[in-house]
Amino acid sequence: MVPRWFVSAAAVALMGCATAPPVPVKPDEVPKAFDAPMPETGGRSISAAWWESFGSPELTGLVSAAQTGNLDVEAAAARVEQARAQTGVVASALFPAISVDADAGRQGTHAPTSGSSSSNSVSLASAASYEFDFWGAQRNAWSAARHSARAAQYARDVVMLTTEADVANTYFTVLAIRQRIIIARNNINAAKRVLAVTLAKVTNGTLSHLELAQQTAQVRGQEAQIPTLEEQEREARYALAVLLGRMPESLEIEVASLEGIAAPAVEPGTPLSLLSHRPDVAQAEADLLAAHANLDAARASFLPSIGLSANGGWSAATLASLVNLSNLAWNIGASLAQTVFDGGRLSSQRDVAKGREAELIAAYRKAVLSALADAEAGLGSATAYAEQERLIADEAGNAAQAFRISELQYREGVVDLLTVLQAQQTLFSSQDSLVQVKLAQLQAGVRMFRALGGGWVANESEPTRNSFMPLPF
Repeated sequence: MVPRWFVSAAAVALMGCATAPPVPVKPDEVPKAFDAPMPETGGRSISAAWWESFGSPELTGLVSAAQTGNLDVEAAAARVEQARAQTGVVASALFPAISVDADAGRQGTHAPTSGSSSSNSVSLASAASYEFDFWGAQRNAWSAARHSARAAQYARDVVMLTTEADVANTYFTVLAIRQRIIIARNNINAAKRVLAVTLAKVTNGTLSHLELAQQTAQVRGQEAQIPTLEEQEREARYALAVLLGRMPESLEIEVASLEGIAAPAVEPGTPLSLLSHRPDVAQAEADLLAAHANLDAARASFLPSIGLSANGGWSAATLASLVNLSNLAWNIGASLAQTVFDGGRLSSQRDVAKGREAELIAAYRKAVLSALADAEAGLGSATAYAEQERLIADEAGNAAQAFRISELQYREGVVDLLTVLQAQQTLFSSQDSLVQVKLAQLQAGVRMFRALGGGWVANESEPTRNSFMPLPF
């Protein structure tokens, strides 16, 4: 019978091995509200399908394709399976190891005087061993593996959210470049109209060839911008195809511009609630918990190990007489082992685990700070670009009116060619800037959704290996 004092000592030691994990960031350290300027109008709550709020069915289809076809997401999912399998490997140490061995043979001798003799032998043996996890070393290792599997799940969710955001940003880039090409071609058509008027005036002798050369140079310079924009559009489209896991040449985009697409206002919530909706913060926390469990396991390894073993089997000359009580042999035993000297191996392993935990405490704090900074920047940039878009849209409207007036006056000889060229350049610059600012505003909206977690919620119901098996106590 095990002495009561030993049971009490074991319980105290076991409690000492299971320590509370560190708390790198306390709730009262987190700001109560965001500081970034935000629209006064109320926004919508963020859903998991946040890209649908931009009002583009084509974007919705592309994101759905990326969720199943993106190769980074596929690789991250494979890492999740590896982590789950590793959990099963670690959990196996908590169960007894049982083996069965069967053997059959025939042996004989040959002597010149006595003749030949032979005999048969048949045996069946089994062995079992089990190490009691009194100090929690294996349980802490199993806990570390489970937290690592959760971290892999959250890392996959980070990759998924990043991929969704990259698809949206690249799609908007393709449409913005297409719209800039349309604006450039409209500008070229306007410049050719002015060139036709200039040529007519030179033919009539009212203008010199200097004005004709200036306007011709203006047209050629504008035409030279088209090939560069077309190449940029192709490269952006190829990048989008890679995000979808497709061959670059196979992707076709139907929409021609950013018209009708707008970033919605959202309700960001509080900074404290943000931290529970960021998969990268959850990943940092799971990594830290895994490191802490490994540290507890390293501490428990200093304590003695206690194990049981059993062996048994039958041995006979024939298979028919094998399973007979008279042929049975067995033994059972218990063992206790304590490391006396290992050259500092255990203490070094503990120090490695302690250093890893300290590293991940810093990583967790950084993940929290980065999440808050991303959210502040995302909210602020979305507001700033929305205001900038409004002002440049007003500028482009006035520039269009000024160019129309200057073109009419040039036909009538009221203004010179330089006035028309300046008005046209102002119009083209403002229209091109408007598209680029709208692109920046849409991408700021994507950044905001991503910074706020994209409607992510931790899925704790995903099974890990051996989660169906009752663990021994």
